[in-house]
Amino acid sequence: MKRYLIVLSVLLTALTMTACTKEKENLPNPFFEEWTTPYGVPPFERIQTYHYAPAFERAMSLHLEEIDAIASNSEEPTFENTVAAMDRAGEMLSTVANVFSMICAAETNDELMALESEFMPQLTAHNDAILMNERLFERVKAVYESRLSKDLEADQIRLTEKIYDRFVRSGALLDAEQKARLAQINEEMAAASVRFGNNVLAENNKFVMFLTAKEVESLPNAVRESAREKAASLGEEDKYAFTLHKPSMLPLLTAMNDRAIREKIYRAYLNRGNNGDEYDNKQIINDMIRLRTEKAKLLGYDSYAEYAISKQMAKNPKAVYALLDEIWTPALESAKAELADMQELFEIDFSEDGYRFESWDWWYYADKVRRNKYQLNEDIVRSYFSLNNVRQGVFNLANRLYGLTFRPVSVPLYHQEISAYEVLDADNSHLGILYFDFYPRNGKGQGAWCGYFREQRYDEQGVRTAPIVSIVCNFPRPSESTPSLLSIDETLTLFHEFGHALHFLFTDVRYNGLIDVEGDFVELPSQIMENWAFEPELLRGYAVHYRTKEVIRDVLIHRIHEASLFNQGFATTELVGSALSDLDIHSISEYKPIDVDGFEYNALYERRGMISQIEPRYHYTYFAHIFSGGYSSGYYFYVWAEVLDKDAFAAFRESGDVFNREIAAKFRKEILSRGGEDEGMKLYTAFRGAEPDKTAMLKGRGLWKEPTEGEEGEDGSTENEERISENEE
Repeated sequence: MKRYLIVLSVLLTALTMTACTKEKENLPNPFFEEWTTPYGVPPFERIQTYHYAPAFERAMSLHLEEIDAIASNSEEPTFENTVAAMDRAGEMLSTVANVFSMICAAETNDELMALESEFMPQLTAHNDAILMNERLFERVKAVYESRLSKDLEADQIRLTEKIYDRFVRSGALLDAEQKARLAQINEEMAAASVRFGNNVLAENNKFVMFLTAKEVESLPNAVRESAREKAASLGEEDKYAFTLHKPSMLPLLTAMNDRAIREKIYRAYLNRGNNGDEYDNKQIINDMIRLRTEKAKLLGYDSYAEYAISKQMAKNPKAVYALLDEIWTPALESAKAELADMQELFEIDFSEDGYRFESWDWWYYADKVRRNKYQLNEDIVRSYFSLNNVRQGVFNLANRLYGLTFRPVSVPLYHQEISAYEVLDADNSHLGILYFDFYPRNGKGQGAWCGYFREQRYDEQGVRTAPIVSIVCNFPRPSESTPSLLSIDETLTLFHEFGHALHFLFTDVRYNGLIDVEGDFVELPSQIMENWAFEPELLRGYAVHYRTKEVIRDVLIHRIHEASLFNQGFATTELVGSALSDLDIHSISEYKPIDVDGFEYNALYERRGMISQIEPRYHYTYFAHIFSGGYSSGYYFYVWAEVLDKDAFAAFRESGDVFNREIAAKFRKEILSRGGEDEGMKLYTAFRGAEPDKTAMLKGRGLWKEPTEGEEGEDGSTENEERISENEE
């Protein structure tokens, strides 16, 4: 998952914390000092929870002083004294917020969560005070209106337009009463977002299922050993513990032959935030949709989806629905065919009346079909994908494409399990620092993401400060006898997040406000990396059996590729289902109390015919992407960007060399290094020479329909050969 959108959201949770006690305030605060650590990384061993409040207070005070100086400047507004000055303001605040947000996501505790919850409204007020500052906006507006008549460079015009748009989207054109209401809405939304995320984390952590040795007999040795060590850590010596963290849950769903046990853990997973207790998220969801809908109306939009998507490549919900609907029907039909194959095996096991294939059966019988049809055993595959080997694989790929080198370094860490590398460019110059944080912990959120403790930036003298980036995952822990072994999906996850890391490391823009890109462009740099993960030539360099040291054999590579489209109906349906439910709930134009479960069921199962044996990837009550992250009205980003990434990778295929260094250099130059210096589609066409064709994506998911004679249009194109445009209607 793209982390810096979520970093921005969490940043807004932290910026106005109250002071700690006087005694603690008087202690040395690392945020008040220049860091002398190697490469300027945060001095994690010195940063304590009580340091954040005074650091945020001072940082916000300095930020407001800088803003006031810009707003009260008596000189004529210029790019340099207004827009560029704003872009430089708040450096200390960014430093504190980046560290705080990353730690809250990966290593939080009750005290940090309390700080987020208690002080979010004050932080949002700080942000609104700047974006609703009328004197400041008048200066920005003056520069914006004269931007084309001044001798400004392209990136300066772009920055001016982005800052002006940010003010307008934040209510700068509203009257005083409307501004006051919008500020109140923002504060309430911010607080609700933190509560939602904390509830999901609590739900993830509170469930533990202990099993006996007899009950886990059907599980692979590595899964049993990991579960035994987990139980021992919880004080249960002769038991096996399973949790809702996916490295624990998914192997159980895949290999557990006791159907009742599969049902128990999967129901617990599906019901997170929906148990009618103190962690129930249904009212929070109602509050957020009510507030988001009102905000959109205030700003002149019919729905929150229209407001959110208007700044993305897609431009409007209609374009998003068009893409999702095009994929939905063939994906669902493919999933039904997959179910039919599994149903035959299910009926062998449960021939009596009264038994019905359910969602918690899918992984178990899909694995059986995969073994029977492709002779592909997930346990055998995992043996070749130890975590260290896969990490070396992404290093090898980055070296082949871009000439990068990764050197282990000794730097401060926020947890003992983390590792750190210096990233050297092809000319051996310092490119940045990259942290890896791989294993589940109670203080860490679910899933995987990539973010930064420090983004790249330039000072007024044009000197570049390199980024400090972190990849955070939830992979299986190693046991006493077995290293962490990754599944095919987990291997793809590491390649994916590494793609985000390269994007952060390569970004080279002189203005901070031009670092971010559109949300539906964000996943292109990450998803394109997945295309190389199982290339035979790359595999032979990193896929080595953890015990025998045997390089992966061609027959196994062939089986992996042969099975690459297996279960894609399921995977696509659950993904698109969540994207549709996100878009549906944020397309509400007139709020009235929502039956959260009923709304989702009606949208997916009643209206669109989703089969009951498949659950959407996320139900609303634990859909953190859209209710406590940066993806509200944006879970479609992954699908939209997949059109881009598959078309972009086709450029490498078409060259005859998927490791083509010239094409990689062009991809870096036109896309990875440029941040948001231009609109995403313009960046893409500068690389590819045309807007992306959907064909490669449809083929990649097994949804391509070969044209038959007579289906070609007047222009020679077929019904499948459609391009995705930023203005698609």
